[in-house]
Parts: sequence; C-alpha cells; structure tokens
Amino acid sequence: MAWFRRDKGSASKKVKVPEGLWIKCNSCREIIYRKEVEKNLKVCPKCNYHFRISASERISLLVDSGSFVEIEKEMESIDPLNFKDLMPYKERLKDAQQKTNMKEAISCGKALIGGYPVMLAVLDFGFMGGSMGSVVGEKFTITTERAMDEELPLIAVASSGGARMQEGMLSLVQMAKTSAVIARYKERHMPYITILADPTFGGVSASFAMLGDIIIAEPKSLIGFAGARVIEQTIKQQLPENFQTAEFLLDHGMIDMIVDRKELKQTLIRILSLTAGSSKTE
Repeated sequence: MAWFRRDKGSASKKVKVPEGLWIKCNSCREIIYRKEVEKNLKVCPKCNYHFRISASERISLLVDSGSFVEIEKEMESIDPLNFKDLMPYKERLKDAQQKTNMKEAISCGKALIGGYPVMLAVLDFGFMGGSMGSVVGEKFTITTERAMDEELPLIAVASSGGARMQEGMLSLVQMAKTSAVIARYKERHMPYITILADPTFGGVSASFAMLGDIIIAEPKSLIGFAGARVIEQTIKQQLPENFQTAEFLLDHGMIDMIVDRKELKQTLIRILSLTAGSSKTE
C-alpha cells in the first residue's frame, strides 16, 4: 500500500493511493502511474529502466500480429530427483504454472518478424526465475533443430537466473546440450541472434545466451555468470560500479549492441534483411 504526504498550509496529511494504480521504478525509485508504464512497453518514462516482461508480452512485442505458432507447448518437467527444499519441486512447478499460465519457463515456436519467418525461443523469468531444466534444454534443442530443417534464422531471448538446481546434474547437462545444437546450427551458416534481458546469469549465460552471431541487450540489463558478491569474495577486490551491466559488457566487447525495447523489432528486421536474404514472406 503506497502513502504520500501532502502539505496544505501548516497542516499535512497522508493520502492513501489505491493499490495497483501506481508502480515504483526499481532504478530511479519514482512513483509512476502504472498505465503510463504499460503504454511505454513497461519502460520507465523517467529513467528508461526496462521492467521485466513475460514471454507472451515479449513475443507480442517482437513478432507480426497473429503469426506466432507455438511448438511443444504441453511439454513439462517431472521430478526425477524427488527434490525438496522449503517445498517440494512438484509444488514449485505447479505454483509457477499457475502464476505464468505456462507449462515451463520457455516458449518456443515459429513466427514472422517484419515478414521474415524465424524460429523463436523466449525465456520467462516469472517461471522459477527463467531457470533452465531438462525441459527448457529439450525445447530449445527441438526449436534449433526445426530451424535447421527449415533453414530459418533462430532468435533466442534470455532472462534467467541460470540452471535449475532442483534437477541437479540433469539441468547442468543442458548447458552442453544447447551449446552443441547451436554449434551444429552454425555449421549451416544461418543467423543466430540472441537478446539478453534483465537478468541473464548462470548456466544460461554460460551456454546458448552468449553464443549468438549477434548479441543484443536491453539497457541496464544485468548479465554475467556468478553474482558480483561471489566474485568480490573470490578475488578479494572491489568491482567497478557498473560491473555486469549491459553497458559495461558493450564497452568490453562482450555484446554487439544495446537496443531500447521500443526499437527491438525494427532492429531485428534490419538484421534479418541483411542475413535472411530472399526468405521474406510477402
């Protein structure tokens, strides 16, 4: 519940603001009218901070209207290790499925972007932190193989905390699996484009997310492998203030460009026009 103090003469009183109408920016801490943020593609109009968005919102933003055809939608994880921490893994999965209306943390399919047919794989941070378990790895692999079979460009959008600990070694294997299928895809000399959103870490950044022929990031996105605190404790040194931001990675040659959310689709269309040749659907 948000509260504000409004001065009137020498008197002051708290003004109660209805929940849901306002949102606080995680960057500039300004209180902003929610509809204004949503109208701006969930980007703060004050400081340009890019709020996290769901996989479905991302797909709607990037693809031509009505063109996305999802594949392997019903594939979902089981509990091979009978894992339990504060709650059983099966319950965590059910909770994530109810919150996101997704079976798993990745949505994959075929779509048109500016008339160019592509295969698309989009992670959703809202589903267990966008973590990569065996199903995420399998769906990404199937999507990449489909792109090879149909000779289509492949676009992956990453937003993840990394490998899914509840699946242990089975999740870590997905790093090798997704990297291997990308290696095979690149042998076909077709374009692989990755978009890194906030945050992209762990086993996802250490595998398919950073293997793009062209790597794009949204402004101020946090991108890395281990967290800054872990690194500082390991090397016993203080890290730069903007360490692991998209801007830091661009300055050090780790990514190719930073693109505002509102410009992402047009940027992809320009890239596809140069790489996809005559495959555009009129």
